[in-house]
Amino acid sequence: MLRTCTYLFALLLIGATWVTASPVVAQTTAPEAGEEAAPPASVPEDPLGRTTPRGAFSGYIHAMAEESYDEAAEYLDLSGLPRRIARQGGAEIARRLRIALDQGGDVQPSVALSDQPEGKLNDGLAPRMERIGSVTLQGEVVPLYLERTEETDEPLWRVSSETLKYLPETLDENLHTTVDQLLPSVLIQRKWQGVPIGHWLAMVLLAILAYVISRLVVAAVIGGARRLLRRRFPNYPTGLVQAFGQPIRVYLAVMLFVAAAQRAGISIIVRQYFSQVTVLVAWFAILLLAWRLIDVIASALLTRTTRRANMGALSAILFFRRSIKVLLVALGVISVLDMIGFDVTTGLAALGIGGIAIALGAQKTVENLVGGLSLIFDQPVRVGDFCKIGDIVGTVEQIGMRSTRIRTLDRTMVVIPNGDLSSRVIENYAHRDRFWFHPALGLRYETTPDQIRYLLVEIRSMLYAHPRVDPDPARVRFTGFGAVSVNLEVFAYVLAKDYDDFLEIQEDLYLRIADIVRESGTGFAFPSQTVYLASDSGRSDSKSREAEEKVNQWREAGDMPLPKFEPERVDKLKGSIGYPPPGSSSAKR
Repeated sequence: MLRTCTYLFALLLIGATWVTASPVVAQTTAPEAGEEAAPPASVPEDPLGRTTPRGAFSGYIHAMAEESYDEAAEYLDLSGLPRRIARQGGAEIARRLRIALDQGGDVQPSVALSDQPEGKLNDGLAPRMERIGSVTLQGEVVPLYLERTEETDEPLWRVSSETLKYLPETLDENLHTTVDQLLPSVLIQRKWQGVPIGHWLAMVLLAILAYVISRLVVAAVIGGARRLLRRRFPNYPTGLVQAFGQPIRVYLAVMLFVAAAQRAGISIIVRQYFSQVTVLVAWFAILLLAWRLIDVIASALLTRTTRRANMGALSAILFFRRSIKVLLVALGVISVLDMIGFDVTTGLAALGIGGIAIALGAQKTVENLVGGLSLIFDQPVRVGDFCKIGDIVGTVEQIGMRSTRIRTLDRTMVVIPNGDLSSRVIENYAHRDRFWFHPALGLRYETTPDQIRYLLVEIRSMLYAHPRVDPDPARVRFTGFGAVSVNLEVFAYVLAKDYDDFLEIQEDLYLRIADIVRESGTGFAFPSQTVYLASDSGRSDSKSREAEEKVNQWREAGDMPLPKFEPERVDKLKGSIGYPPPGSSSAKR
């Protein structure tokens, strides 16, 4: 993916170089005779493109490349110049300015110049002034200004007289720059675009040399950084340092290339034609660094997520990594198109409309993606949780970006779209701190009130005494008379770590309740009608008398724990029952 995107971006840079390096596009051409005039705009169009700072200086460079000094003079503000300079004539001043820029000029890349008629209003200069670089004249660095002048109500940008007045009366035209001293005469005499061919070849050699030097420097720095980090931080992400390698190599090569071209005295025409490419390559280095950092951060997060077996977060990380990379590539393409002069506003508006259309067409897919993200971040369920979703009961096996898979108790696999899942009622059993124990006991109608009182006290005492039952709240109540039974309701919470543990404790509680019911002398009612054809044992009179006597003892002593137990009695009963019960194999452990 990275290699593909790199190739595409490189092709885009080559295309940008071809478009921007052509002198034709550096200047707005005048309409030919017979062509219909364009509708009037708020700012009149200038045939020489001087309505913006970018157009003005690009036009001057184009005129210099054509060695058309009379045309180049149209880009200079010759008003207010000292007589010693003005008498030289506009064409000669334009030529001398070029020589000065070749020998010691530093001009901003053309893409950095304002393409607005009003220029940059936040640079701290007067609204009519624009600083675009500097030029060294007689050992003094002079700011290179463009100034907006108005002629016949048409604001035009020209090289300011505030800069031109510093031009000396004579320039040493025989002063050879470093590149001229190194090149053979044949490469200096033959010209292309008004510049010796040797200057163009020198730029290519400087680019190669700058990259070789930056590669060696960065390799040494990265090697030292790796050894230092390995000693200080043994577990540091190994790809972190590597991520900075290639982007820094490219960016450093651009900086070395620009500085070397200026110091070597490469013609300002060549440097300006290459300036846009250098800015694009620098942008590419920054975007490449962001791309690498995204990979490093995502890899670290993936490692942690895999270690925790969080498959849902794993899908989210992969999704966000792809999405951020797509946005990064889109940002890079838009920036490149904007730098080479395309109006991206209309394109962005079209993309916005297209995005809305795509979103409407893929509404369900987007809904599932959003639902998947909400499941991952809110985490109502996790992989391995036993839960109930609607009427589906099972264990969550996978949470993806589009759907969630649940293994039911029948061992079938149910796939639920995340958009549908996020709108359902989810009951998660996996993270319960306590389990609800609430059986309803139906007793025979022959059960006497004192037997009911006996059961209420003894069952409640058993719940309070059980070490795995939470005594607050734990209650047993006589809830009424049913069609075939008198009903008691038990309410308590069991302290269990999972459902299997709860079933084990619940089994013990049921057996203890059955023992208490048997000891009370009554029994559980059957959901049927009993027809007495002969005498049977029925209820136990002796047991009934014992229960009644015990209740009478409570009543006479004023110690009947109804309707509720006193806190002191509850504290006395807590943990007094042995669990697991005597005789159980678990009690031996």
